[in-house]
Order: sequence, then C-alpha cells, then structure tokens
Amino acid sequence: MGQSSVRGDRSRRRRRPEAAEPVRDDGVYADQGLPPDAPGWTPPEGGAVPAADGDGDVPADGGHVGGGHVGGGQPRRKGRKVLRWTALTLAVLIVGGAGAGYWYYEHLNANLRKAPRSLGGGGLKKPDPNAFGQSPLNILLLGSDGRNNAKNIELGGARQDADRKPLADVQMLLHVSADRSNMSVISIPRDTRVTIPRCTDPKTHEVFPQTSAAINQSLQHGGPGCTLATWQELTGIYIDHFMMVDFAGVVDMADAIGGVPVCVDGNVYSHDSKGHGSGLKLTKGTHSVKGVQALQWLRTRYGFEDNTDIGRAKAQHMYMNSMVRQLKKDAKLTNPGELRDLAEAATNALTVDDGLDTVKKLYDLGGDLSRVPTKRITMVTMPWQYGPGESYVMPKPGDAEATFGLLRNDTALDGKDKKKKAAPAPKPSTPKDQLKVVVQNGTNSTVNGPVSGRASALQQQLSGLGYTSAATDSALTTQADTTITYRDKAQRGDALALAKALGLPKDAVRESSSATGMRLVVGNDWRTGSAYPEQPGDEKGTDKAPDSADALNGEDTKACMKVNPSYAF
Repeated sequence: MGQSSVRGDRSRRRRRPEAAEPVRDDGVYADQGLPPDAPGWTPPEGGAVPAADGDGDVPADGGHVGGGHVGGGQPRRKGRKVLRWTALTLAVLIVGGAGAGYWYYEHLNANLRKAPRSLGGGGLKKPDPNAFGQSPLNILLLGSDGRNNAKNIELGGARQDADRKPLADVQMLLHVSADRSNMSVISIPRDTRVTIPRCTDPKTHEVFPQTSAAINQSLQHGGPGCTLATWQELTGIYIDHFMMVDFAGVVDMADAIGGVPVCVDGNVYSHDSKGHGSGLKLTKGTHSVKGVQALQWLRTRYGFEDNTDIGRAKAQHMYMNSMVRQLKKDAKLTNPGELRDLAEAATNALTVDDGLDTVKKLYDLGGDLSRVPTKRITMVTMPWQYGPGESYVMPKPGDAEATFGLLRNDTALDGKDKKKKAAPAPKPSTPKDQLKVVVQNGTNSTVNGPVSGRASALQQQLSGLGYTSAATDSALTTQADTTITYRDKAQRGDALALAKALGLPKDAVRESSSATGMRLVVGNDWRTGSAYPEQPGDEKGTDKAPDSADALNGEDTKACMKVNPSYAF
C-alpha cells in the first residue's frame, strides 16, 4: 500500500476513540505495544497494514478465517537496540508526552476495560517482601465464554446463550517468582467443585451468597473479582491482578501475534453428528494457528485425549508456551508498526483489574514477565480426582495442596531452584523469657470463618514453653500457612528456635524487609490443637510439582497433543 494509505491511517487515529468493546486477552505479552506517533516513529516498510476481514466464518477444513495483518515488506531488524528504543519512547510519552503521541497513549488507556480486583469479603493480605525487598507476582488469567455481542455469538455459537451471564471456562494462575528467575502456571479445570465465597456485584450491588458450585460459575457472581476471591480461598495464594479475554479477544490477539505453532499426533476434526466440537481440523504434525483457528485450538475438548477439560488444559499450556517462545524471537517486537497492531489488539481485548488500569502498568508488568527464561516456565494442571458419579472433579487430597503450598512459598514447580548449602543454624541471641513475640490469629477464612481465640491459645502455649514475653495482636487476618517473620539476620537464630519449640518446619521462618519485630501468625493450616499438624508433602520433602500435576516445560518444542480416535479422520 502507498503513502496515501499511511496518511489515511494517521487521520483515522486522530479521531476521538469510540468506547471499547467488552473483549480481553491472555495478557502474557500484552504490554509491548507502543504509540506510532511517538517522536521519530515511521511506518513499517511497505506502508500501512491492511485490516482483517473479521467475518468470523469457520471454513469446512477448520482453516483460518478473518485474516491477520500482513506487512508489505521486511521489517528492519535492530535487536536489543530497538527494544531499548521502544522502551525509551514510551517513557518519554508517559513523562512528558504531548500532541498526537500523548493522545495515542490515552487512546490505548481508554481501550482497556476495568473491574474491581476482588469482590469477596476479607481476603488475604499481600505477603511481606523478602529480605531484598522482592515480592512474587500472581496474575489470574481468565477466558470467558460470553456471547455478549454479534462477533462473540458468531465465534462461540450457541445463540440461545446470548443472554446468559458468561462463565470463566479458562482459568490459569500465573506465578512469577520474587527474583523473576522462574514462572509457574497452574490451571484449574472449569468444572472443579469449589466453595464460591459471598460476592457483591459492583454494578448492580446484588449480593451472591456463599455456595458450592463449579469454579467457572464464579464469574456469574459479579464478575472476575469473584473468581479471584474464589481462587484465593481455594489456594491460600494472594493474587495481585487478573486479566480476562473473550472469544473475540482471543481471535484479535492471535491475528496480531501472527501465528503460534501447535502439534497433533494424528489427524483431528473436532466435530461430530451431535454438534460436539470446536470445529478444529488439522492433519498430523505441526501447524501455525492464528485467528479463529487459534480460538478453536484453545476451545477444543472433543478430540484431545479423553475428550475432557483435562486435555483441553494441556492444549492451552502448549499454546501458551509456544506463544511465549514465538514472541521472544519474533521480529514484530522490534517493529513499531506491528507493535502498534499488537497494542491495539491487546488493549481492546483486555478486561483488567483496577490495579492494571494503564498501558504503563501493563508495560511494567511485561518487563517483569519477559525477564523469565522459557526454560524456567512450568505449566501444570491442578492435581484432581473425580467426585461422586464422575460428574465433576475436585482437588486431589495431598497433591493439590502441596502444589498450592509451593506457590505460596515461592518455590518453582520445576524443582530447579538453586539448592542452598545447609548452613549451620545460628544460635539464639535472646533469652526465651526476653524475646518479644507478637502472636496473631490468621484463620479469618471467608468460607470457614475465623477460629476464635487462636492467638491467645498459642500465646499461652509459648508462655508454657518459656516465652513469657509473648503478646497477642487482636486484629484478625487471613493466611493459609503458619509463619514466623523477623526483621533481620540477627533474629534468625531466635526465630528458628521458636519454630522448633512449636514443631513448625524451617520454611515457616521468613525474613521480611517490612517486619517491625518477630511475629507468629497462626494460619488456616493450624486451626485446632496445640500440636502443629503434618502437612501434605512433608513426608516427601516436596520441592517440585507432583507427577499428578502433569508438568510441561516452556522449552518443550516436541510436545504434541494426543488425538482421541473418535475424532480422527
């Protein structure tokens, strides 16, 4: 396309943006878009990028429809220099932006749809940073099946569901370690039976009482903030943010990315005479999917493994790993024009919590995520077992809690955290009767309710053990694990001695840069009794995801989905 097309594209961008459509994205690299009107910006060689046709029809062979963005020439490759330049450009726009560049930044901000972070009462407290001031990062990634507009109905089918509240059929928790050296992603099957806490819809103020139901129904109890509250209650993990995407958002983002390689071990056609299936049709081997075909891959249940959500979760893990690898090596991250397309698709596709309400915050988040090498990315499915009648699944006793515990303790699921040589435990520096310890009740579960008197009970137990200077904090808090936090290394010997006296494991003792003294928080893992109960995984010395989590490494390029014979052709 010629120069006039570029001018026409710029003139269209000067118009005031329309209200954003209710679409979203998986968000892993949604932060990389940069304003094309930044100082010094030039369009990609070949001129403007033609738009997708977006008709949403699925061809009989399952191929891609809607088209992607096809550049008219080879982008100039500048490697790391361009990545640094793009970061500098965005920084200039944020700090002192003016004119068209600043307008475009505000336009991208306006694209984002926002919702409250959590709709549940009470909730977990964000963990204290470690001794280096670092904190892990937890992001809930959601995919909804809403048919709330014509495009979503066309893509998702089931027109009879147009007025139904959407369900959160894709749910993944992305955990980035405090030192940003590794990333763990855990999926929960959509029909997992859980306790959904009491939630209040932020728009209608309707109150949804606590109930037991499939976890995907939590989205219908006021929005993604209720799904986040449900995850926190189930796992005991504090979740910083959520990102949500619908059918249309997946297609738009997949087009902007330009294709993600996936593999099947045989010919597959996800369709049968009863209408079951996503419509995905692929021959044996590796294919680059985008647009509608990418959505079909992510939605395929009938055709993979045992035709359940377990196989679908594995296919989603393969797609995400492949997408991250693709984005890390793809030239589009060094091409301002294609970055613009990615920025538009991402911000139009996302519903985010109110803590991620600007492009700048997404950009900073992307910086954290991009630091993790693909070889340290681990995807797992929550260990599960069937409930009565095999009509739903439930967390597998022991293995599920052990997996959640690893993430709560910021331990990588791949088992490759550097093993520190066990140094001799420092000796206590303060006599027991002079050690000032504050005991706090952390059993304030929104589902099970608090256990009254736990702080006083443990304070009296400590007094009987010789810690007569122990006192209580009457404020209730919510915490999954019992912990002892202390301010600096000089107190470590005292903290370890205290843990030993109570029968707590060594990993319950944590140095915190924000601690003001020594504090014992009695968590939901110790709701009754004077003896600390044995925890799942303790007998194994768990330092990686159990085998039942079916882990997949981010650099596994040979992974291939097993095709169910009933859907082969």
